[in-house]
Amino acid sequence: MSHIQLIVRADDIGYSEAVNYGIEKSVKEGIVRSAGLMPNMPAAAHGLKLLEGTGTCIGQHTNLCLGKPCADPKLIPGLLDEQGNLKSSKLYRSSWEKGEEIAPLEQFVIEIEAQYHRFLELVGHEPGYFEGHAVMSKNLFKGLEIVAQKYGLKHNAMSFDGAGQFNGKPITTCPMESMMPDYDPFETLKKGVAEATPGIPAVFVGHPGYLDDYLLTHSSLTVNRTKEVSMFCDPAVKAWLDDQGVELITYDDV
Repeated sequence: MSHIQLIVRADDIGYSEAVNYGIEKSVKEGIVRSAGLMPNMPAAAHGLKLLEGTGTCIGQHTNLCLGKPCADPKLIPGLLDEQGNLKSSKLYRSSWEKGEEIAPLEQFVIEIEAQYHRFLELVGHEPGYFEGHAVMSKNLFKGLEIVAQKYGLKHNAMSFDGAGQFNGKPITTCPMESMMPDYDPFETLKKGVAEATPGIPAVFVGHPGYLDDYLLTHSSLTVNRTKEVSMFCDPAVKAWLDDQGVELITYDDV
């Protein structure tokens, strides 16, 4: 049987307290070993507190489409709406479809770097990996690359075909189907394992969480988060991975 290495990652620490509780359960009772922190969100410290002592590999899930910025708002006007919040992912999508960028590259770099410094304040050490919240923007991708190079960070660079790199080494991303109404996370995980290449670590990106008012009014990904908590904590899923000879690793092992 081919040896597959799999990183099971939970995005969105700090999105809301309910999301944090779902991530906590997925780590303490499930198969999640790596989790990404949104440094600018008010619930970020709450999420980190829940994961204390778990040995979770904490990465920077750079967030440019939700909440208030970490940088001085005067320096990044193109990234903000009239209320001073980071522009929504919906605006990013419409700009992407028109072939436009919502702000100059320099403004992306300023906010990404500010979130990195905030990460250090919150966590106390370098991120175990460094990447960005799901936004379609060439300037975001380039900005992440620039900041990662400046500080020698372990950048998980993604591409649209699933191929990517982590810290200069090849890595692949499993299919992400959580926005589908009939989403079955276990079936998606199976597909990811089936498509994984022996010798190249694969990343299954999940968004486990529970629901609260903030999430329900700010995210289009809701009930499917709860499905992922259940799947990650299901002993049958861990048993299936063991049967397939899948080794669960973290970014620290790559």
